[in-house]
Amino acid sequence: MDAVDRQLIDLLRANGRASYAELARQVGLSAPAVHERVGKLEAAGVVTGYRAVVDPAALGLDVTALVGVIESDSVDDTGVEAALREMPAVEDCWRVAGSEGYVLKVRVTDIPALEAAISALNRIKGVARTRTTVVLSTKWEGRTA
Repeated sequence: MDAVDRQLIDLLRANGRASYAELARQVGLSAPAVHERVGKLEAAGVVTGYRAVVDPAALGLDVTALVGVIESDSVDDTGVEAALREMPAVEDCWRVAGSEGYVLKVRVTDIPALEAAISALNRIKGVARTRTTVVLSTKWEGRTA
């Protein structure tokens, strides 16, 4: 990976819908050369996908919380992870070091829905308890630069 590849990655992170022609103009290559480079970055697993970033409030998801999951002593990580993956309210999941085994970003419609999501999390086999922080406001998410 060279400086041009890194520049392409930065440009794609900022605008995943940019055309090859636009990317080419910004990095000083031809569109076919950029197409080939981006294809190689995808094939190598550097670029893993493209997605639409949607305003959660526009979908009625007005409450965001960060939930720490504390596992019981004898836990099957794969079972916990599989159960977390099945929960639509869990938007992001990180395996972390410390007293918590996982930190989750949970998005729901309202506080009763958050309470239901936390209850569901606590019923997962292998989860000892949770610790929840409700987000009051979001200053930025998904930093691209």
